[in-house]
Amino acid sequence: MFALPLRPPLWPLLLALGCHEPVSGAGSGQGAAPTLPAGSDRMSDCSAVNPGTSPIRRLTRLEYNNTVRDLLGDKLAPASSFAPEETAGGFNNNAQLLGVTSLLAEQYKSAAEKLAQAATANLASLLPCDPAADGEPACSEAFIQHFGERAFRRPLSAEELQRFKGGYAWGRANGDFRAGIQVVLEAMLQSPNFLYRPEFGGAALQQAPDVVRLTSWEMASRLSYFLWGSMPDATLLDLARADQLNTPEQIQGQVKRLLTDPRAVARIEDFHTQWLDLDRVASLERDPQVYAGYSATIPQALARETLSFVNEVLWKGDRSLRTLLTAPYTYMNADLARFYGVSGPTGDAFEKVPLDASIYSGLLTQGGLLASHSSALSTSPVQRGKFVREQFLCQALPPPPADIVIRPPDLNPNLTTRERFAQHSADARCASCHHLLDPVGLGFESFDAVGRYRSVENGKPIDASGELVNADVAGRFNGAAGLASLLAQSQDVAACMVTQWARYAYGRIETETDACMLQKLRTSFAASNLDILDLVVRLTETDAFLYRKVVTP
Repeated sequence: MFALPLRPPLWPLLLALGCHEPVSGAGSGQGAAPTLPAGSDRMSDCSAVNPGTSPIRRLTRLEYNNTVRDLLGDKLAPASSFAPEETAGGFNNNAQLLGVTSLLAEQYKSAAEKLAQAATANLASLLPCDPAADGEPACSEAFIQHFGERAFRRPLSAEELQRFKGGYAWGRANGDFRAGIQVVLEAMLQSPNFLYRPEFGGAALQQAPDVVRLTSWEMASRLSYFLWGSMPDATLLDLARADQLNTPEQIQGQVKRLLTDPRAVARIEDFHTQWLDLDRVASLERDPQVYAGYSATIPQALARETLSFVNEVLWKGDRSLRTLLTAPYTYMNADLARFYGVSGPTGDAFEKVPLDASIYSGLLTQGGLLASHSSALSTSPVQRGKFVREQFLCQALPPPPADIVIRPPDLNPNLTTRERFAQHSADARCASCHHLLDPVGLGFESFDAVGRYRSVENGKPIDASGELVNADVAGRFNGAAGLASLLAQSQDVAACMVTQWARYAYGRIETETDACMLQKLRTSFAASNLDILDLVVRLTETDAFLYRKVVTP
């Protein structure tokens, strides 16, 4: 088998082939802006076309893995070992933070080499031609054009074709046909046009000369990466080639098709994984001697419980945010049922389990969410209250005073958590912030630090009363189910859900120029009975999705 030469002679060639190519918009990201309130009136003429900012998007680790899977059939998910993304606005796909460090560049290089070597080991399945029958020069050119269109999600330019032909010729001169194809693969997989999603748009709009509609190729990528987290499939590429992704009808037809694919289920799971911090659930560590029944399999089961519940509501139920907040059921397998101490499934499969509606209520009583916002030995009203404020109300909390040492009250076997945390109300410096957190978090006290229901703590009856302030549904409540009932009726919570999805869909934090778009989305979301999947569709109908500002390369 032919082995490529040592890396030093090849690396400059890869730079010449793909890694120096300019990509538009690299510096166009916007910084974080304050979350717009639900009733923001900071809106200009909402009849004008205003896409806001459209920063260039680099593939996240998940998108990279999905793309090489669909492009090459790779199942090893090489990006799982890449340097993790930073998060902004709660999500890891914020374009402003998706740069390429020297470490990540080395990881891209290593992954490209391994992927190219693995792909060319089964060369016949990769080629659109037969080099023996068609001739190596013609077949190599056909491969470059065919694979390049898929890898870059657009046709290659004449200049690009010539450069990659030169790369193939270099590899062929140093080995065989397979070696030449391997060089091309390595170069393409390290090109900014593969790693990023460049967008220039087409002709400017007559009514807005500084705005352009995306080309059909660019729209194919926006659709597939939003709804699948991966490259366009053959149908989208065929439509792009025919320039048939221009009209609202053409685009919405593909939105509906993409949402019927299992990749859409995985994509929406990724949103909920990030929104609900489910990665924290999967990495939970608890002492089984303190929490009987806790084992190494429980964290993954807790995370799967939440995603199974979300999938039930969104793909089999009424798809409503209200149901996500109030449904009196969950999903368990035998291990999780034993852990919770309830009768339920007897096998490994997760099954729907009805619950007591006076105690349990949708997402807020999911064991994983409660456990991941607790400490190792006790519950944490502060963490739980903060989670509700930030994730469901989109409220950014001020940092604590610089001279305060942050430490939860010491454990005391004679006191309940509510009694221990009473000092936050007594200390004026703490109370200014904790009055937003503790009265919310204490409403979850019927659930211990691993998310299991309890009625007593340290021999004393649980008091799970709470109060929600600084919200449109402010008031007192009893228990997590009572809080969920308040939040399910909140316009602030509905507006926050729109904001969270917009951040995820557009890869950026909202600015004041997005006020019109967000208000339209909130209005349609309310009219749909808070239908999450309808919101996903509406996100593809906005100016932010269909257009971008003019870019000068």
